[in-house]
Amino acid sequence: MVVLDVSIVNVALPSISADLRFDPANLAWVVNAYTLAFAGFLLLGGRAADLLGRREVLAGGLALFALASLAGGLAQSELTLVAARAAQGLGGAVVAPATLSILTTGFPEGRERNRALGYWGAMGAVGGASGALLGGLLTEALSWRWILFVNVPIGTVGALAALRIVHAGRRDEPAARQFDLAGALTVTIGLLVLTYGIVQTDEHGWGSARTLLTLAAGAALLALFLVVERFAARPLVPLRIFASRALSSANVVVFCLGGSVFAMWYFVSLYLQQVLGYSPVEAGVAFLPMPITIAACTQAATRLTSRYGAGPVLAAGMASIAAGMLLFARVPADGGYVADVLGPALLCSAGIGFSFVPVTIAATNGVARTEAGLASGLVNTSRQMGGSLGLALLATVATQRTAGVAGDVSRIEALTEGFQRAFAVGAAIALTGALVSAFMLTSRAPRPA
Repeated sequence: MVVLDVSIVNVALPSISADLRFDPANLAWVVNAYTLAFAGFLLLGGRAADLLGRREVLAGGLALFALASLAGGLAQSELTLVAARAAQGLGGAVVAPATLSILTTGFPEGRERNRALGYWGAMGAVGGASGALLGGLLTEALSWRWILFVNVPIGTVGALAALRIVHAGRRDEPAARQFDLAGALTVTIGLLVLTYGIVQTDEHGWGSARTLLTLAAGAALLALFLVVERFAARPLVPLRIFASRALSSANVVVFCLGGSVFAMWYFVSLYLQQVLGYSPVEAGVAFLPMPITIAACTQAATRLTSRYGAGPVLAAGMASIAAGMLLFARVPADGGYVADVLGPALLCSAGIGFSFVPVTIAATNGVARTEAGLASGLVNTSRQMGGSLGLALLATVATQRTAGVAGDVSRIEALTEGFQRAFAVGAAIALTGALVSAFMLTSRAPRPA
């Protein structure tokens, strides 16, 4: 449900825009508000799971997610919907690391944990890909509001079930239960300001004083976050954790994974509807091969990772995503689904399946039990931060390219050229992740039998 809500709104964006009369420049904030709040509070949510109890934090996050979904479904204005999406993101930021830390502390490291993380990764990856189908069906059959209302009963039942089923586990000592609010605030506001600066470049340009000052302010806040963590008594992110080469490299790769994949779903959805003329439900059905491919490849990736290690499997997965997005960068204005969309979609889906599980395993193996929530929050933060900043950057790239050729070609051709440019940049991001995986996460030492 948490990952689903990143992609489920993509198909419904045109309907939301028409119903609430969104300014086109603000429409991406329906997605960005969620991913930004998610990324900003994941570290705090992960640490809360360590300190307050994973079961209680999971139940509370699910309840908040359900309440925010209800508010979003009832929204009558841009501001209300964006605020509700941000509250959803906060709930998701509490839920996601709690679920992952429950698994990493509940299963011993090795084959057993890899299987558990394989199922967890399959649900997350399939949730992201199937959001387009579910969003299309709900938007077409009922209205866009039901893509949010559907979370209310699921979140409520999930919260009650968590309290009854999930083992309470151990908590830190009461003296250690201190939240690094200064760190949480500086990293959240820093990410928000930085992404806002990128999104606004389609209006003010990259070289304007406003853009440069906004980006500088965001970067300064993130630098301040590092200083706060250096001197905090109980830091949100102890900087020593980055001494682990596997953890640091895995978080770089997962950043690239989010930066390429989130934008891919967004632009493919817009291409199908705005260029090929698909209805929301037709666009959703067009995505159906993706979750099936992801589920199959995720299970294969789990077995391969146990045998060969995370690095080689992850490098192949990220390379597959890069190849798929390069093919998407060639989509024509008069294209067709089978000829121009299906092949790249299957390549990207296979890459997601072969990337999601090994990158999670690499980022959480060898982490102390008392910091399982922190490591879980960190890997989720990197993915969501990459998704948020990647989408903002590629949306700006697409908008600028479309505006630059609008006077010379038709509207459909201009839109297509914008999408092509965004896909090409996304391919470069995925390729970066593949290279980091190959050189930093692939061990040259022989693995024991």
